[in-house]
Amino acid sequence: MLVSIIIPLHNEEENVEDLYASLKSVMDAQTYDYELLFVDDGSTDRTVALLEPFEQRDPKVKLLRFRRNFGKAAAWAAGFDNAAGDVIVTIDGDLQNDPKDIPSLVSLIGEYDVVNGWRKKRQDPFIIRRFPSIIANSLISKVTGVKLRDYGSGLKAYKAEVVKNINVYGELHRFIPALASWYGAKIKEIETTHHPRRRGKSKYGISRTLMVILDMITIKFLQSYSTKPMQAFGPFGLLVGAAGLVINLYLVILWFSGEAIGHRPLLLLGILLVIIGIQLIGLGLLGEMLVSSYHENQRKPLYVLRGPQK
Repeated sequence: MLVSIIIPLHNEEENVEDLYASLKSVMDAQTYDYELLFVDDGSTDRTVALLEPFEQRDPKVKLLRFRRNFGKAAAWAAGFDNAAGDVIVTIDGDLQNDPKDIPSLVSLIGEYDVVNGWRKKRQDPFIIRRFPSIIANSLISKVTGVKLRDYGSGLKAYKAEVVKNINVYGELHRFIPALASWYGAKIKEIETTHHPRRRGKSKYGISRTLMVILDMITIKFLQSYSTKPMQAFGPFGLLVGAAGLVINLYLVILWFSGEAIGHRPLLLLGILLVIIGIQLIGLGLLGEMLVSSYHENQRKPLYVLRGPQK
């Protein structure tokens, strides 16, 4: 078995040497083979300069360099695309995740498709980091139906066949377990060690909470309607359009009875509802055409077969 470990980095020059040494110490003690994929996300410090010697002398190290800062989701996506392992592990590069937890996560892959690390004793400021995280995890679990206590954990293990079927962009990296559940993945969450950040500066703050809420709406739509957009827009379009028709029918009856209706705001409302209903149904039809064209051109199946157990 080959395990690919993906480590996204952005301006972590103070941590990369200790991180590499810690990963090597843990992984060299395992019975399976491994590779380390360091993804430099447009660092402007000496992060790349410090990593290049590792790549040159260690055949297990691969360094992917971004031309600019694209974000953590892009770093994970690049790692997934270039990983050769049967099992893929992600870990943050700030030394807050403990590499010693990696074997525990890997050991559960096979019985499970995704294993999520839970920072039960999280070593971050409560107000600006932990409290928003508690709210976000609760909302995401409720909306997606995939109940996890720590969606934001960077320490996760995946069966490669599952994660390589997932397109990660924007800030959707934290939602990978929820996206994987769409493919029928079995998900497990275990407690992992979390250390306080000793060196360097955190790249995340409370402002990310708003982005999480917006991405959560995206995930809910993708989970429920990505292959059937008409079911998202059609019912509401029919309801709104029907309400407009009823209002207009009522006004037509009044008009035939001799009552003037041209000055009534209800006429404008009825016309507006009919137009909105037509637009929503048209949007659903357009979505169906796009989905059909995408799957036909990309030959992307609407299902995923479970691979052999290892």
